[in-house]
Amino acid sequence: MKSLLEQLLEHAKTEIKQAPNLKALEDIRIKFLGKKGEVTTILKDMKNLSAEERPLIGKVANEVRASIEELLEAVKEDKKKLEIEAKLKAESIDVTMPSKKTLRGHKHPINTALDEIKEIFLGMGFKIAEGPEVESVYHNFDALNAPIDHPSRSLSDTFYITEDMLLRTQTSPIQVRTMKNSAPPIKVIAPGRCFRNDEIDATHSPMFHQLEGLVVDKDITMADLKGTLDMFAKRLFGSQTKTKFRPHYFPFTEPSGEVDVSCFKCGGEGCRFCGGSGWIEILGCGMIHPNVLKECGIDPEVYNGFAFGMGLDRITMMKYEIDDIRTLFENDVRFIKQF
Repeated sequence: MKSLLEQLLEHAKTEIKQAPNLKALEDIRIKFLGKKGEVTTILKDMKNLSAEERPLIGKVANEVRASIEELLEAVKEDKKKLEIEAKLKAESIDVTMPSKKTLRGHKHPINTALDEIKEIFLGMGFKIAEGPEVESVYHNFDALNAPIDHPSRSLSDTFYITEDMLLRTQTSPIQVRTMKNSAPPIKVIAPGRCFRNDEIDATHSPMFHQLEGLVVDKDITMADLKGTLDMFAKRLFGSQTKTKFRPHYFPFTEPSGEVDVSCFKCGGEGCRFCGGSGWIEILGCGMIHPNVLKECGIDPEVYNGFAFGMGLDRITMMKYEIDDIRTLFENDVRFIKQF
């Protein structure tokens, strides 16, 4: 029986070395060490041995079993490594092959224009302020010196949520919140979405974008306002751009004005783009009304300042020669990719 066990060991070694893969190794393990394996069968016949032979044969059988298990484990590790290497080789990716075409988004022209405008004002020392789109009537109208009978406060012009809450009609409430929460000097721009009850056409939309600016400090004059906006116009439309200020009325500024820039298509000579006048209106502005400063807790005897506001959609349309505001909100990638 001892010689039979030694022969089994030699047969097992030969088969293990010749095993092509992990499955073959498992079959060999079952063949020799399984419940019905050859080593197990021999051990079952030990009952026929004498009392003196049993310990000796049992020792040899355990040694054979241990030898087969060690050899199986060693070869198993080698086969695992080889299979992993083969699998990695088969699944390798050729990075030189062209990939599948993926569709990417494109920056919207409004965001492109906004980023450019932000860079201009950040370069002049302004910071960016933000505020909620759902506003109180107080912040949107009352604190800005708007009279109770002002047309913009009517239901036909403004989206009211309740009697005291609405969708902001301008980004001016951000200026109010900034003045109430910050001590002068203040120098901020306030971009954001606004909402008015307008019929949709080529130049109007119930949702649009504004960017407003605010400066509050001691000894601020109209000259500071004009210099700031002239620099802005030259940076945005070109160094040859000229600016013209026209008197106007806004309840939250006094004196107030509107700003025109020389037409960047014809250089001020007159063309279809500027309606033959040579000038294009871009924004409104003025010196902050003392009533607004008082309402925000700022002493108008010590501080003063200026504010301005522009329609970002209008600026974008002028800059990129877009003739219909609706195309800005239709999300047609073919249109957006032009800019």
